[in-house]
Amino acid sequence: MSRLGGRSVRLVFALLTAMAGTQAASDTCRLSLALALDVSGSVDAREYRLQTEGVAAALNSPDVRALLFAFPDAPVALAVYEWSASRHQRMVQDWVLLKDEVTLNRVIGKLTNMERQVAPEPTGLAAALAFGHQLIAEGPDCWDATLDVSGDGKNNDWPTPQELRERRTLAGLRINALVVVEDRDEERAGARETGELPAYFNTQVIQGPGAFVEVARGFQDYRRAMTRKLLRELATQPLGSLETKSPKNLRRF
Repeated sequence: MSRLGGRSVRLVFALLTAMAGTQAASDTCRLSLALALDVSGSVDAREYRLQTEGVAAALNSPDVRALLFAFPDAPVALAVYEWSASRHQRMVQDWVLLKDEVTLNRVIGKLTNMERQVAPEPTGLAAALAFGHQLIAEGPDCWDATLDVSGDGKNNDWPTPQELRERRTLAGLRINALVVVEDRDEERAGARETGELPAYFNTQVIQGPGAFVEVARGFQDYRRAMTRKLLRELATQPLGSLETKSPKNLRRF
């Protein structure tokens, strides 16, 4: 198992079992998780394939599978969409409850075989966040919710993340990020984790209790970074769920 597997997986099993008696009978899912994938002009055909296959491989990881199915009576709800310019967001996978292996395998197959569609070149990161906020608000009423946005560049379209913060457009939504840093200068390799782009996502994008930025060292590292991010989210999210939150009322922090 990975470094975040093993003991963490067993702990989550215990936590989820304890949670079962504290939730209302109408609850059907423990987490709604939306994955937002960057398909703007900075992502070429090879990088696009590494990204989609990286998500598929991460979902197919034995450790991720173990956490996804840790509590079958309260599964994880998953949605996946692509984004580029402010006017372009495309659903890849609408909300689905990952209740069994068959359902998860179907999603993995779709991601593995997905063909790239034409998309505008600008990076409408803020609009992608607003789209994800609305998607979660209209999605399954799970115990908790998280939006995951992947990107390899800063917002260069309208609106800006700062404008959304000032208008509190995203209030109440936990946002994590996977930042792809393409730094071919070996002398600067050690600065990837704390460089300009991760810092931008830390200050302008992520928000909410426990929100974090995971860094991929190029798209060839996307699979590892996505796997690590999912393990971290699935292993820690149930702790927050004990506070009984609902994505239908996203203004909760």
